[in-house]
Amino acid sequence: MMSRLRDTRRFPAVLGLCLALAVAAGCSFKKDKVDPPADLAKFKETVKVTRVWSASVGGAKPVLRLGLGVAVDGDRVFAAGRNGEVSAYELGTGKALWHTKTKVKLSGGPGAGEGLVVVGASYGDILALDQATGAIHWKTRVNSEILSAPAVGGGRVVIRSVDGRLHGLDLADGKSLWTAEQPVPKLSLRGVAIPSIAGEFAVSGFDNGRMLAVSLRDGATAWEAIIAPPSGRSELDRLVDIDSTVGVMGDDLYAVTYQGRVARVARDTGQIWWTRDVSSYRGLATDDDGVYVSTSDGQVVKIGRRTGVEMWRTDVLKNRRLSAPAVLGGQVVVADLKGYVHFLDASTGALTARASNGGERVSTPPVVAKDLVLFMNDKGHLAAFRIAPKG
Repeated sequence: MMSRLRDTRRFPAVLGLCLALAVAAGCSFKKDKVDPPADLAKFKETVKVTRVWSASVGGAKPVLRLGLGVAVDGDRVFAAGRNGEVSAYELGTGKALWHTKTKVKLSGGPGAGEGLVVVGASYGDILALDQATGAIHWKTRVNSEILSAPAVGGGRVVIRSVDGRLHGLDLADGKSLWTAEQPVPKLSLRGVAIPSIAGEFAVSGFDNGRMLAVSLRDGATAWEAIIAPPSGRSELDRLVDIDSTVGVMGDDLYAVTYQGRVARVARDTGQIWWTRDVSSYRGLATDDDGVYVSTSDGQVVKIGRRTGVEMWRTDVLKNRRLSAPAVLGGQVVVADLKGYVHFLDASTGALTARASNGGERVSTPPVVAKDLVLFMNDKGHLAAFRIAPKG
């Protein structure tokens, strides 16, 4: 958590540490005290949660704020560890299919699609591996750190780097085809959004609170939308990073900023249909009915997907540093700083079940595949859960 902020002006270490604590741990400059996480609440369990399988790809020591997680394509699950290992598993059973040691310090990924699994590294290395065998298909480099998973599709690999650039690479050989760029504020959160592919567009949020859509083919800008303009006197007040994936739901896109807003945006034009004041650096999930957000202070909020009206909000997990949410089988699923996985009723927000995933924080988004939800914690422990009505 000490590296939640990055500063292009290279603030003194002491000031950087204070700012990181303020944002990531919820401390008060006046009291110099960290707000404690809420105790685990007692509740009546109404759904049954089964851990179907688990595995490990190894993590960093000490634990770093990285963009490593899991990706699913078809019946294969892919995971990457800081030690350079990329692994593939059967979705239904967790059976290991292959392990590849890339010999680079991985920091973002994987992304999977069209027969490849793609990962990024701290020094800008990007590697594409064959999904079937784990053999390295190609390797290239961009001149900046990678802290999120690539998006793969439409013959392209789309990557966000920490210098404010969106890169389009040829899926066949990794050749750079185009770049798009947004200015990076003097102070921003450590982390970048995972780009999305929405039809003919590559879409991503940026550290200046803007969302950009570019042509997947040639990188030409289609539109730009301001989700949350920076406001306030200090650089800390003006943090409005979009550090999470833009949700794609038909003709609509959904994005949320830190210290800003959640918004519904038209995919084709970038027109903003509605906004609501919400702060999150973890992200959101959608279903036909709602948009679900894990807020910066550990609340979970449901907002009407089409209306923008808040439907419920719960603070039962406040200050537990939640992961992004996922939605599966009428349940909203989030993990916390101790690796607990919490299940909430999507209609009411009430707790319905709880499980454990290795006792370590989960920073990267969960992934839903078929009837499973998959989490990977910051030490590389991967677990797949299934839910069913109790009894």
